[in-house]
Amino acid sequence: MSQGRVRPMGWRRLLLLPVALLASLAVVVLARTLAQTPDLDARWRLDGNGHLQLIATDQPWMRPALGHSLEVIVAPGMAPLFVDGRRVVNSSRWVASDEEREAGARQQRQMARMLQPGVPVLLGFNDRMNARVTPRARGYATLGITFWLLCGLGLALELVGAVVILVRQDIRNVLYAVMAQCQAAQLLLAAVDAAPGMGNTSLLGGHEAALRMALDVVTCAALLNATLLYPTPLPPRRALASLSWLAAIVFSGAALAFDLPQAWWWCQSLQLSTGLLVIGLLGWSYRITPHPYATVMRRLSIVTVGSLALVTIVVALSDRMPGEVQSLVTAVPVIWTVFFASLLLMSPFLARSQHMMREFAMLAGVSTLATSVDLLFVAVFSFNQFASITTSLFVALGVYAASRQWLLDQMIGARAVTTERLFEHLLRIARKVEEQPERAADWQLELFHAVFQPLVARHEPGFTQTTRWYEGGAGLLVPLAVQPPADAGAPSRFEDGDQPEPRLIVLRFAERGKRLFTAEDARLADRIVEQLRRAVAHDRAIEQGRSEERGRIAQDLHDDIGARLLTLMYKAPNPEMEDYVRHTLQDLKTLTRGLAATTHFLSHASAEWKADIAQRLSPTGCTLDWSFTQDVDIQLNVVQWSGLTRILRELVSNIIAHAKATHATVHADLANGLLRLTVTDNGVGGTPKDWSTGLGLGGIRKRVRMLGGTIAWQQNTPVGVRCDVSVPLAVPSTPETLNDSGASERVAKRRPG
Repeated sequence: MSQGRVRPMGWRRLLLLPVALLASLAVVVLARTLAQTPDLDARWRLDGNGHLQLIATDQPWMRPALGHSLEVIVAPGMAPLFVDGRRVVNSSRWVASDEEREAGARQQRQMARMLQPGVPVLLGFNDRMNARVTPRARGYATLGITFWLLCGLGLALELVGAVVILVRQDIRNVLYAVMAQCQAAQLLLAAVDAAPGMGNTSLLGGHEAALRMALDVVTCAALLNATLLYPTPLPPRRALASLSWLAAIVFSGAALAFDLPQAWWWCQSLQLSTGLLVIGLLGWSYRITPHPYATVMRRLSIVTVGSLALVTIVVALSDRMPGEVQSLVTAVPVIWTVFFASLLLMSPFLARSQHMMREFAMLAGVSTLATSVDLLFVAVFSFNQFASITTSLFVALGVYAASRQWLLDQMIGARAVTTERLFEHLLRIARKVEEQPERAADWQLELFHAVFQPLVARHEPGFTQTTRWYEGGAGLLVPLAVQPPADAGAPSRFEDGDQPEPRLIVLRFAERGKRLFTAEDARLADRIVEQLRRAVAHDRAIEQGRSEERGRIAQDLHDDIGARLLTLMYKAPNPEMEDYVRHTLQDLKTLTRGLAATTHFLSHASAEWKADIAQRLSPTGCTLDWSFTQDVDIQLNVVQWSGLTRILRELVSNIIAHAKATHATVHADLANGLLRLTVTDNGVGGTPKDWSTGLGLGGIRKRVRMLGGTIAWQQNTPVGVRCDVSVPLAVPSTPETLNDSGASERVAKRRPG
């Protein structure tokens, strides 16, 4: 049914338990009513002349009549009833002739008056064979397995309709609920007809046939209306829907209130014409929007309409068939009813409504539990049928109510991605795409792997504007929010090589192959792509604004403060002041150059750091021991360059201001994307944990956290203090990695399974 966003059921889920309870009690009441109706303890079949032939009985006074055909029933104070066997076994819903249907209803009512509990009747057979028997309540055991199976299917269909409408209240699900309730009632009435015996007492005063035909016509109207709305809304939906409901209302009113002539033929004509119209509308819907659901339902509709046409022909010609064949014909409508009800049960699964599937799975478990407990009570505790059914039903519903939330948690599992987790994934991937645009495809693949947990995830050459699902939901094609740059190593199909070949993400089988993709998944993927584009564009816009502002500040410092310092240097009163101003001017040039540049190679930055530290320590008489190693040269962005520069400046300032050291050591090492800085001195030292956190130490910790690193101070051996800083830095992909076509597969394999 509907595949749109499903709101949390909230308090509506609480209605499911009483709905299930009421539906189950309705089945129990129906079974109890039928079990209390009087019947003869015997089994019958139609002979070649259309008479009931006695084939089995437990009553000794009827055994001499075995193999004989029943002709008449005589009850005290009533006119004899000459029995027509064909009118006993046939359901009045599937009798084509109005006269035959009315005659069957009269025979059924007269037989109900004759067969009263405790009142003996005389049965007249052919060959002048007679038997006097006393009718008695048939009991639960004689209702037959077909009765219970049809009741169980009707109960399941009724509960599915209730679950669908509770999950999401929209017109499409309301229409499905109408169809489900109508066909559930059909199954219960068919179950009554399927109970064996001389003839079932009419529970509806002779209106059973008209009611069942009205239920079928209302189902057709709801089906046509639903087809006009889903999977693609069709232009003539208002006019056709209004016409179908008008026809259903007029027919139902005429059949129930006025005994519409040729009602059966009108009913079959409406059903077949509606089926043909549904087939055409589904084909039209698929041409407008190629939706897999339209294709599947169109094929099922063709089979359904063809089956209904065959059933109609068989029933219309049944009066021309021998009696033995007519007994087989009576099973055809029951099979058709079960078939159509099964299709309705399948519809939510074809639409892949996950919420409905979970609820239906739990209800199926409840039904299984109820059946098992019922058998246990009958076999072990010798309960009667009614007591065992009632007790097992309440036990099953109690277990369902107590364990429902736990079952939901197990079905949903830890794989469900919350909004908070999805937001974290988006931010993390957006930063990675910004830091390493050449691996944009890999990072986006990692994002969708975390969201959907597909069995297969890879990126391939190709292009799609929006997310598309294919093969009935087996796969999902997702566009890349950010395409890799032209130099990312992928072969280009363009002659100038300025543009890379477009690529997309291919996902196969969600949740490690446990489910198919749905239209809701496609919409979620499109929203993720759009949000990732916005996040990357937002970061780039912010970085561009920051770069422009840094450039403006650098220019102002160079033009204003630099000019003033230059003037002050030439007007210095003594060489010491001139040298100090010259050093300050050099620091200013380094600062403005760093602010104006967008990126800095780590090797160049380390040379500047070394020169700056040596220059600052030299006037204090403190010597410097500098060492720097790196496994690969990388580019620092402005944030990283500025943060590391200020961290080192502040650490050196502490050595100059507080340590009174004569020697300082700075060691930097970059390995596997982690930069380790170690700064030590031989000064007065102290206990770091006893230091008061001022602006200097607080600023260092703040900048280290901003870069995602860690910092720790400890006493140096034998004297002084040691500071260790670790900062993760992005390492660019090597050409071998960029040209490796299996990179996406490795991303998928790195994900936890």
